[in-house]
Amino acid sequence: MKSLKKASLLTLVAAVMAMTAACGGNDNANEGNGNGNGEELEGSVIIDGSGTVYPFMAQMAENYMTNEQEGVSVEVSRAGTSAGFKKFLAEGGTDFNNASRQIKEEEKSEAEKLGIETQEMKVALDGITIVINKDNDWAKELTQQEVIDIFLESKGKKKWSDVRSEFPNEEIKTYGPNENHGTYEFMYETILGEQDLPEDINLQQDYSTLVDLVSKDKNAIGFFGYGYYASNTDKLAAVKVDFGKGPVEPTLDTIAEDGDYAPFTRPVFTYLNVNNAKEKPEVLDYAIYTMENAQDVAKETGFAPLADEDVKTSLDALNGLK
Repeated sequence: MKSLKKASLLTLVAAVMAMTAACGGNDNANEGNGNGNGEELEGSVIIDGSGTVYPFMAQMAENYMTNEQEGVSVEVSRAGTSAGFKKFLAEGGTDFNNASRQIKEEEKSEAEKLGIETQEMKVALDGITIVINKDNDWAKELTQQEVIDIFLESKGKKKWSDVRSEFPNEEIKTYGPNENHGTYEFMYETILGEQDLPEDINLQQDYSTLVDLVSKDKNAIGFFGYGYYASNTDKLAAVKVDFGKGPVEPTLDTIAEDGDYAPFTRPVFTYLNVNNAKEKPEVLDYAIYTMENAQDVAKETGFAPLADEDVKTSLDALNGLK
């Protein structure tokens, strides 16, 4: 009888120890999840907007789904900044809108009318890159004013020889993203001072199409974000731009708001629907993960990283939503 009681006691102790180990094992399994609560999340995050920001956000989404929250589906599309804001500022709209410009006053008014609270998240720095065909051996270096003149209808630079007399007497073919993109708006508003681009400029929705067109046209010159050039250096050449102190090549070192390439540098953003973030923990979790990893992903996808203080400002605001 004593041996039976002893056996029963040992069995009970073993069971308690097994349960304790199992509980401890579950705690360890949940460590490292991005929400900081050891909770595995499920659901979806819907993102649209800027084609320029797309490579950055697509890589971020892949990293998040693979390494952080396998139960969350993050869908990233690229309608363009302006088209994306229309999807974002709507009932049942997207969770984030990527943007290569800041939100406009009329867009802010629409958000207010719909009762949508938004949070601006500055994620990286981009340089407007002027690209030419690899066989173009005459326009490898241009002054800032020459670039502006080429892309202004009012200047009438129809042939390369109109830019400099020693350039070929060949027609200039200009290319760029269409009006759906914040890159077009930055070019039109900031670089060209809200003056019209050439009437015959070839504007495209898809950046890969622009890369292809410029790569096949010796007399082509186009503009878009640095990342699309950096991933196509085998097909395109970047113009070194002289802003007054000598030609500057766009690189991750020169692209900075106070750097050598500053006149053609701009911040890029994603905008968070705060209403959705408060209702769906996976949306807020993804927002925080994005800012925690923004600097690394920026470098991987052709963007110059933010300063530490910019990252901290966004993280403080996002953590305040918890």
